[in-house]
Amino acid sequence: MKIALVHDYLVQYGGAERVLEAFTELFPYAPIYTLIYDKDAMHGVFEDKRIYTSFLQNLPFSRKRHRFFPPLMPLAIEEFDFTKYDIVLSDSSSYAKGIITRPETLHICYMHTPMRYAWDDCQKYTQDFGFPSFIKRLVPFFMSPIRLWDKASADRIDRFLTNSQFVAKRIKKYYGHDSLVIHPPVNVDRFFLAEEKEDYFLIVGRLIAYKRHDIAIEAFNRLKLPLKIIGRGPEMERLKRMAGPTIEFLGRVPEEDLPKYYAKCRGFVFPQEEDFGIVAIEAMASGRPLIAYRAGDIVEHLEEGKMGVFFDEQTPEAIVSAVGRFRDEDYDPAYIREKSLPFDKERFKATIKDYVENALAEHLKKR
Repeated sequence: MKIALVHDYLVQYGGAERVLEAFTELFPYAPIYTLIYDKDAMHGVFEDKRIYTSFLQNLPFSRKRHRFFPPLMPLAIEEFDFTKYDIVLSDSSSYAKGIITRPETLHICYMHTPMRYAWDDCQKYTQDFGFPSFIKRLVPFFMSPIRLWDKASADRIDRFLTNSQFVAKRIKKYYGHDSLVIHPPVNVDRFFLAEEKEDYFLIVGRLIAYKRHDIAIEAFNRLKLPLKIIGRGPEMERLKRMAGPTIEFLGRVPEEDLPKYYAKCRGFVFPQEEDFGIVAIEAMASGRPLIAYRAGDIVEHLEEGKMGVFFDEQTPEAIVSAVGRFRDEDYDPAYIREKSLPFDKERFKATIKDYVENALAEHLKKR
């Protein structure tokens, strides 16, 4: 079985890259095709893999400013040649799904989300990622052709997998295709239950606008309760200016230290809408209750009253109210951790392996 892996771009290590990493463990000899690869930003992950990049790799600023190049990305992803492969496994939230394969090649796409800035609010996208004003004015002119390409490219996929029912509904709405939900991998064994807690709440994630750290900071400023924030990103300086004396920014902590921060917090604050929130599952694996915005995939996993509390509006006032209703002693850490176990990385790999092998066998019978 000759298999290739395709990924949008390797310019940061996040949830999508964890999925790709699991794929490389399943198929260690499979090459990776990606639009852009920033070796330094990946901190050694995938450095032992064969990685093929597009012509965008050689353009000025592409590795640091990849979001400036959407009009070129369809052309770039279509330039890859997959004629020698029996199967291509892509994972995509934008362009990787748009590869062109021969009829005999099976293309399975693990879709993290339909392209958000094509189908959601493109103006919000340009604002969230800090585009210069002249680019903000140009973006709407490119959206219609990108939407047309995006829909056409989705029709090239033979089989859809996705990370949550929340995204499965979006795939059906925008592309008209059904998809099978296989939740992404989480290294739940890294996380543990702590016998003693400390008096702080916790947020983990990149400091970018849609994560809504701002409303959490404002809420905890008012509450005068300690809040630790783990992560880095372009919003760092703005958020620091907002923060009062009870807010602590820890930046990027070593991987070996992260579990103890989860395990010892009173509760985990999750103020954003996510297609699949890995950090929320990591908090669950640590037995910690959540204070979460009622949107996205977390609604599928969090049992209110047993695993935490929801709030219904992305405002500081809503978070203040939710914290007022939250009592960490009301929740059973062992029960919360048990609910994280279906997301185990080894279970994910076994499920993907069986699916790929069975799908290829069915595909070969039809040829």
